[in-house]
Amino acid sequence: MRRISRKKALTLVKELDAFPKVPESYVETTASGGTVSLVAFSLMAVLAFLEFFVYRNTWMNYEYEVDKDFTSKLRINVDITVAMRCQYIGADVLDLAETMVASDDLKYEPVKFELPPERKLWQMTLLHIQERLRVEHSLQNVLFKSAMKGPAPAQRESDDDSSSPSACRIHGHMYVNKVAGNFHITIGKSIPHPRGHAHLAALVSHDSYNFSHRIDHLSFGEEIPGLINPLDGTEKITADANHMFQYFITIVPTKLNTYKVSAETHQYSVTERERVINHAAGSHGVSGIFMKYDISSLMVRVTEQHMPLWQFLVRLCGIIGGIFSTTGMIHGMVGYVVDVVCCRFQMGVYKRMDAPPSEQGDDGQFVPTGSYCEE
Repeated sequence: MRRISRKKALTLVKELDAFPKVPESYVETTASGGTVSLVAFSLMAVLAFLEFFVYRNTWMNYEYEVDKDFTSKLRINVDITVAMRCQYIGADVLDLAETMVASDDLKYEPVKFELPPERKLWQMTLLHIQERLRVEHSLQNVLFKSAMKGPAPAQRESDDDSSSPSACRIHGHMYVNKVAGNFHITIGKSIPHPRGHAHLAALVSHDSYNFSHRIDHLSFGEEIPGLINPLDGTEKITADANHMFQYFITIVPTKLNTYKVSAETHQYSVTERERVINHAAGSHGVSGIFMKYDISSLMVRVTEQHMPLWQFLVRLCGIIGGIFSTTGMIHGMVGYVVDVVCCRFQMGVYKRMDAPPSEQGDDGQFVPTGSYCEE
């Protein structure tokens, strides 16, 4: 009984076979079919190879949400060179609540303002990248993928030169409240004042004013090697002593999650403005470099994503099955057209045959006279 039930089950399974086997003696192979098969297999191999590279590639997904972190501090990373001596200038931050932030972590280093040839070449390359970033926004995804977790890049060494340095490099970092503020570099060292904010500018000669500057690095949040910020590499040269440079910065908190790094940083956009201070012409203000920043209430979550394995297999099956079916249909259509054009006398055309006059057959049946068509 078990054998009978097994045979019945096997017979039932055979009846469900969706891939019936054709004996080889019933199959006819042709040169055209072999050629189409070679073309189809070649296309399958090439497209499957390219699809594998698509599977290996990743893309950046952007999600936006409200930033609910109001208590943490915002880190400002600075590396700016000003064409004045260090004893003549001071840098600090004044936030929206008129609170002056301590800038003890900033270092003042006497340097030469002119760059050596190798660093000048790097600055030109950096400016070219900045120009391409303004046009090709997708280039930012490449920078996100190249970001790496690790210590901040080493500070550049001072140029060894026997001549006296004519500029001051201000570099380091500060922690400020997450509110709008103003980071500025102006004449004189800053001093605490109960009624506001003041700099000791009276002791500096007006002839020594020169706020030509170069921003080697300016970022907010955690420093991530590999990222290029909008003001990195910016250089401004002025021949006027009374000159005000203003940068209006909008900061967007960003959480970056890639296969190499997971960090909380900040992107920013900037608008630049500069003008000459001339009180007689009605252009009032203070000479210096002013970076007024504001923090957006939205946070961007940037995540690197990868194609799932099941989706890759589905696409691969679609490529193989689609090419196989398409080439089969094209081969059939081309064969049909060739048969119609070249072998039209074999495609159901009837030949007209003449028949003898009507006569009586051998069996006594009447045979009509006239002609008939034989296939």
